[in-house]
Amino acid sequence: MEQPTEPPITHDDETHRDAASAARDDSGRGPRLREIPLRLMIPNVITVLAICAGLTGIRLAFEGRFELAVGMVLLAAFLDGIDGRIARLLKATSKFGVQMDSLADIINFGVAPALVLYAYVLDGARSLGWIAALIYAIAAGLRLARFNVMEDRQVKAPWQSEFFVGVPAPMGAALVLLPVYLGFLGVPLGGWVAYLASAYTVLMAYLLVSRLPIWSGKSETRIRRDLMLPVILGVVIYVALLMSFTWEVLSFTVIAYLAMLPFSARAWHRRYGTITIEDDHASP
Repeated sequence: MEQPTEPPITHDDETHRDAASAARDDSGRGPRLREIPLRLMIPNVITVLAICAGLTGIRLAFEGRFELAVGMVLLAAFLDGIDGRIARLLKATSKFGVQMDSLADIINFGVAPALVLYAYVLDGARSLGWIAALIYAIAAGLRLARFNVMEDRQVKAPWQSEFFVGVPAPMGAALVLLPVYLGFLGVPLGGWVAYLASAYTVLMAYLLVSRLPIWSGKSETRIRRDLMLPVILGVVIYVALLMSFTWEVLSFTVIAYLAMLPFSARAWHRRYGTITIEDDHASP
């Protein structure tokens, strides 16, 4: 009897067999890694550097090097403030970057300032000082959570380009360190001053989670052409004074910002008839 013969193997069959074999070989390797542009990494690197600066500030504070500690916290706040802008400038925004930025915000604007302040002055109030530091750190986390929720809205209220709801977390980190600035200027911080600093810390925590309208400065404010050069000169003078008289300028800036808050509430009251931003204002 004639034996059946196998059909000849064609070139197409070999190609199909090689592809199937390659698929079986790659099945255990997981999904193929996708290359990403280098520009997408730049904002995330800045965010990581900000976290490193904030954590280093905590270490320096517990080592007693408070001036460097405050400098690192302020540097962390600066880096954390520009990473989002750089991401938008480079068109490198991503969900991963948003999550990293939220983590960095809690560390740099909540945990780091609270611990530096506690190590410098609040520990003199013992448990009350620690409670004040905890309240501020938690308030900063709540403030950031509320900000993220409002930013995720598809339709935003018109006033969101002009006002913050409560003091923004980066500015809160600079405000709460006022007792440290004053201590560097020679103001004695012993005894009852630690309790006063604890009360001030709780007040700053309240400003973070409050619904007070705070002018943001993000609206398109126009400057007359003849005032452009004086404004630029003023900025240069401010930066020069900040580099030469750091703690004096920071103390003045904090006091001036706190003095500006009633004027923000007054401007809001003229437009909407309330002192705080209510729920009907918050919803578009």
